[in-house]
Order: sequence, then structure tokens, then C-alpha cells
Amino acid sequence: MVQLGAIGGAIIAMKSVDFLGRVRALQFVCIIWIVGVIIQITSTKVGQLYAGRLIEGLAVGQTAAIGPVYMSEVAPSPIRGMCNCIFAGAVYFGIMLGYFANYGSVLHIPSTTSSGSINDKQWRVTLSIKIIMSGLIFILSWFTTVESPRWLLKKGRADEAVEKLSKLRRLPSDHPYIIAEISDINEQVMAEKEATRGSSLWTNFKQMVSNKSIVYRFICIAGATQILGQWSGANAVTIYASELFALVGVEGVDKLKMSAVLGVVKFVSAYLSAFFIIDILGRKRALYIGITGQMACLLYYAIFLTIVPQAADDGAVITGAAKRASTGALAAIFLSGTFWTVGFNSVQYLIGAEIFPLGIRSFAQSMVMILHFANQYGNSKALPKMMIAMNPYGAFYFFVGVLVLSLVWAFFLPELKGRSLESIEEVFTLPWYNLRRCNKLVPDHSQIHKIRYTNSRGNTGFDHIHYDPELNKPNVEFVENLMRRNSEEDKEEVEKKV
Repeated sequence: MVQLGAIGGAIIAMKSVDFLGRVRALQFVCIIWIVGVIIQITSTKVGQLYAGRLIEGLAVGQTAAIGPVYMSEVAPSPIRGMCNCIFAGAVYFGIMLGYFANYGSVLHIPSTTSSGSINDKQWRVTLSIKIIMSGLIFILSWFTTVESPRWLLKKGRADEAVEKLSKLRRLPSDHPYIIAEISDINEQVMAEKEATRGSSLWTNFKQMVSNKSIVYRFICIAGATQILGQWSGANAVTIYASELFALVGVEGVDKLKMSAVLGVVKFVSAYLSAFFIIDILGRKRALYIGITGQMACLLYYAIFLTIVPQAADDGAVITGAAKRASTGALAAIFLSGTFWTVGFNSVQYLIGAEIFPLGIRSFAQSMVMILHFANQYGNSKALPKMMIAMNPYGAFYFFVGVLVLSLVWAFFLPELKGRSLESIEEVFTLPWYNLRRCNKLVPDHSQIHKIRYTNSRGNTGFDHIHYDPELNKPNVEFVENLMRRNSEEDKEEVEKKV
């Protein structure tokens, strides 16, 4: 029910994220989440429990649409990938808490009351943790969260945009870095307003289905990320962790303990990937490493289930080589989770928030999240039937096949590490087969990158950047002249090289 509700939540986010703003939409989500959980923990009938799960799903779906867009818009381009991976890692922080809450409730709360009836405190206490987390986020968001400057500029609130960007970058509002970044954003906002002449759900949808470049981005990049990622087996490992541990001989409460450890492994590896891989090695290399490692682990697990099927039998005693192989299969489950966080998990929220233009970014990310939750729901329902129809090992051979296909797909992706969001639009002027070479064919010409480059040579060169303190926004006439001059300089530089 949560996953079905999440699809509805992603649909709501198509409008709420642009209408309310990124921060207010997040606060709205926290309220929905708290209401959904309260309905669940006070439920006396199954119908009420399902209703609470559905309402909670509405919050989950909106969170996945809001978070990546917000992180991409407020993060400096060199660490945009890291910030989105921190968001993805937070998902596994929640999963880890859930695993440990389940494990702790089994250990410390009796399953039956003194009268012999089922003790419902086991699951009510576990669910109540969600109120604490969403309540904390709601309260802290009023004091620590800054609205997206890109959204503010899109709404014509330039004064606030400069103020918020200054606060985010911890620089004065007249600093050249702030002016350059605002200029880049403002240029894209103006260009998109001129192209679309208004924004509504209908115009956003028309742009999504009529613009060939955007259609390609949605289907072949963002959409394929969700479909391949959800059917790569990682979702199966997360949802059915205790059942998969049972297939390699883990029994009783130890299955819950191993599931909790898996949550820790995924949480830690997600943050290691965020800080040391995604913005250092880049998106594509992270995908190559993650997909290859995950494929090797699931292949080993499938081979083990083929050769030692008796490990899943209740009370079965396996010794010798089979015992050592089962230990390897147990390790393969943990390692597959690690490689998943390095690969698909690093990009599944990030890629949709990077590749679409500002005017339809939140709408497109919501569409991507609809695909995400629809495939997550389909996979979670299909796996038990797959394991019956194909045997457990057959299901995992299927996942290996999906990962092989994913490696081929990843080869054609563009590498967007370090590029400003505004420069990414230029990348998609290339034909699809040249996207993988985008950094050679389409350099980043954004003003902010010119400033960084000038700094690196030890020459500030900031005397050519002007600021209008009365209007508290960039001097538009000067920015236009600056853009024109830089374009002419770039052409002259290319002609000299030729």
C-alpha cells in the first residue's frame, strides 16, 4: 500500500513542488506523514491500517520527488552528486532504523500478552518511530532550510534569490561568485520563459512528450535508470532480506539480526559512495563499479542456490565445502547491497534532478518517481511468484541478465560530474550516440566556471563583473553584453585552434 500511495504522492508533487516551493512542499509532506502514521498506530481494523499506509505512501512519493530536485538546485556543482547521494543514503538510514526496530521489538516486547492474545505493541511501537523522524524534520526545516534560489528566480523573486544563494554559499551578496551563479540561472529562466510562455501541468506534459531531446532523457536515461535499477535485484534483497538469508541456512531470530546488519552495510556504503566516489570518479565510473560488483555477487548467489538447494530446508545440516559456500553466499548478499549503493542507488535520485531544464524539473522528477515506485511495487509483488515459477536461482539469474544489459546502457550515458545545471542543457544538443563524449564536445561555458578557472590561474579578473545594489540583482543589460562578449571570445579561441 505504501508503494501504491507513493505513486499518488509523486503525481501530487508534479504541482505542489512548483506551487508551494521546495521547502514548503517538504513541510507539507511531513504533516501528511505524521497523519498517516497516527492512523496506523491507532488502527483497530485492517481497513484503517491500509488507509494509514496509503496516506503514508503519499508522503513517501512526494519526498522522493522533492528531495533530489532541492538538493540539485542548492548544491554547488562540484558536490551536487555527493549531496544527492546523502539524500539516497538517508533512505537507507531509515531502512536501517526499521530493521533494528523490528529486531529490538522481537527481543524486548513479548509477542503475546499475559492472556495469550497477540501483543500488538510489537508493531505499534515500531511504527511510532516515524512520527519522531518526520516531526524533527518539520521543526528543523523552519530554522535550517533555505528555499531554492532557482525556484525563487523562476517565480520572479530576484531579491530573495540573491539573499538565499548568499546564505547557502556563505558569501556576500555582491561577491562575483554569487553574481555569476545568479546570472547563469537567470539566463536559463529567461530562455525557458520565452520558449514556453507560461507554465502549467498541461504545458509541462506537452513539453515532455513533444520535445525529442526531453523524450529521450525521460525514456532512455531517467526512465531506464528506474526500470533497470528496480529490476536488478536490489529491491528484492532489501524487502525480502530475511527470506534470502533463510535460503543460505540462517534461521530464527538470526534472520532479523542479519537484516539489521544489511541495513548498516547499505547505510555506511551509501555515505562512503557519497563522499569518495560519485563526484570524484563520476557518475559513469560509479555505475560501472556498482553494476559489475552487484552482478558478480548475485551470480554467485544464484550458482549457490543451484548447487546447494538443500541449504534452505528447515533443520538442514550442511558441512564442509557446502558450509563454506553458504558463508560466501551470505557475504554475497551483503556485498551486493554495497555495490548497489555505489552504482544504481547513487544515480537513481540524482539523474532525473540533473538532466531536465528548470522549467519542468520538478514535473519531470515526479514523472520519474512514478516509474520508480511503480517498478518497485511490481518487483516486490513479482519476486515471490518468480521464485516459485523459476525456482529461487532462476530469479537471480534473471537479475544478472538485467545487470548485463545495464552495463551496455551505462556506456552511452553522458558524464555530468561537475557541470553546472544550466550548462547541462547544452549537452543534450548532441546526438544520442555522442552524449558519452559530451565533456570533449561541449565544454561548460557557464559564468561560474569562468570565475573558477580565472581563480585557478591566480588572476582574479573580477573587475568586469558588476552588481546593481539598489535592485539587489544582476545588472541584466551588462549580463547580456557579458554573455555576448564571452561567446565571441569562445569563437575566436576555437578559430585560433583550427
